[in-house]
Amino acid sequence: MLKRFISYYKPHKKMLALDLGASFLISVIGMVYPVVTNRMLNDFIPNRMYTTIVIAGVIVLALYVIRLLLRYFVQYYGHVIGVKMQSKMRCDLFAHLEKLPFRFYDDHETGRIMTRITSDLFEVCELAHHGPENLLISLVMIILSFTYLMTIDWILTLIVFACVPILLTVAIHFRKEMRHAFDDRRKSNAIINAAVESSITGIRVTKAYTNAEKENEKFAVGDRAFVDSSKRAYRAMAHFFSSTGFITDIFNVIVLIAGGLFLYAGRISFGDYSTFIVSVNLFISPITTLINFMEQYQNGVSGFKRFVEIMDEEPEKDAFDAEELKDVEGEIEFKNVSYSYPSSDEVLHHVNLKIRKGEKLALVGPSGGGKTTLCHLLPHFYEIEEGNGSILIDGKDLRKLTLDSVRKNIGIVQQDVFLFSGTIRENILYGRLDATEEEVIEAAKKAHIHEYIASLEHGYDTEIGERGVKLSGGQKQRLSIARVFLKDPAILILDEATSALDNTTEILIQQALDELCEGRTTLVVAHRLSTIRNADEIAVVIRGEITERGTHEELMNAGGTYAELYSLQFRENDLV
Repeated sequence: MLKRFISYYKPHKKMLALDLGASFLISVIGMVYPVVTNRMLNDFIPNRMYTTIVIAGVIVLALYVIRLLLRYFVQYYGHVIGVKMQSKMRCDLFAHLEKLPFRFYDDHETGRIMTRITSDLFEVCELAHHGPENLLISLVMIILSFTYLMTIDWILTLIVFACVPILLTVAIHFRKEMRHAFDDRRKSNAIINAAVESSITGIRVTKAYTNAEKENEKFAVGDRAFVDSSKRAYRAMAHFFSSTGFITDIFNVIVLIAGGLFLYAGRISFGDYSTFIVSVNLFISPITTLINFMEQYQNGVSGFKRFVEIMDEEPEKDAFDAEELKDVEGEIEFKNVSYSYPSSDEVLHHVNLKIRKGEKLALVGPSGGGKTTLCHLLPHFYEIEEGNGSILIDGKDLRKLTLDSVRKNIGIVQQDVFLFSGTIRENILYGRLDATEEEVIEAAKKAHIHEYIASLEHGYDTEIGERGVKLSGGQKQRLSIARVFLKDPAILILDEATSALDNTTEILIQQALDELCEGRTTLVVAHRLSTIRNADEIAVVIRGEITERGTHEELMNAGGTYAELYSLQFRENDLV
């Protein structure tokens, strides 16, 4: 994992080298003060060298001005390096998320993913910036101060240094406790983000059912978990810092007593004793910095570990010998297809279906029977394992075709329309990003939405709000249909595209869908059976199996499940 982390420094090698060079000079300049102090007390002041005292003070001041500039450079450009590394990680993570299969999103909540992209990577950024600087400055200061203290009195220096192993032992012991505690805290934070994302997305449902109190209770559960994990994390941190802080205080006590005895015995001079007290703080300070750095290190490592967890998720990828799907005719065949989702029973059992070029096949049956699963398998959203059948497009096995070429030739209109925040034009253009303005307008006309758009003050530049909240259900559906018209695919999937609409709106949408289906091979999942009477073939799907097949007339004459469902639906309409 360390190697992967270091790889993000590579584009910034020169700036990192300058940053570390500046950090090194900051450390060296830090050693000037005790050296000058020693000369002052032992030489310049006793010998009344007033001019030299002033010159030495001016030199120290000049060096401090230089250190001021160096610190500015380190603080600014060091953070810039960290931000650029964070940006690269975020872009890599987002690009990887775009490649992950549907099953990943089935198991991971949006809020938790957002936590990894934002707060986790911020902690990584802080580690990327402060890590090398803190390590270099602290190590250089420890080495230089230790060497200088040895020149004053090596026995006193070794007495002080004897406390370092105790400090390291305590730090390592409590560091492990901190790591586990902060990992738990991050997980709890992700749970809160997931709860917030879910509640805000469903705020209209919450208000409609006046269930704000319930949402508060659900949020409180995650919040309590966060508070509890935070308490454990801060308890571990308190153990860590109080224990290590006590040991660093022992350093000063040892210097005070041992140095005083050495001075009393005449082993060192008053100037050396004073210098030793000043210099030992230069020795203790970087050790304290390293100890404090442990918290940031734990946060950064935890964040990077969670980043790597997603980056190591297996992305969607084409088969080794995959070929482009070109000149699509649109013939589709499901051959003995079986499928089950992870941790669930088999959803499809040996399904065999064939749709000829330009034909419309309708899938009907009870909810949960496998109709939508068939629709998800056709664009290769889920992988069919070897031995569980195959799906052919124009006689070519779906697994042997590139994912992009398959999906570019398939258009999908679903019941639950997803529109992006932005303008009407941007959402229609999602069907084909390089389309002209005339093509966008033509697509809108075919979807019977152009007149409505033209009536708006800002026309196609009208903002539709998050997920199209400013539009009605029918308007959103027609925008999604315009998007597919612009895409102009050879194969079309309609997954209960009108089931959530009122009768008047359904008639308008159905007209657009009928026009959309012309000349395209179409797979329809229908809830309202009246909309698929003219389908070339209807298949009844029950518990993952095809139980009936035929035209509307054939299935009605057969008097089976379809005829029963159809009669029941129209009986319900008559009752209404």
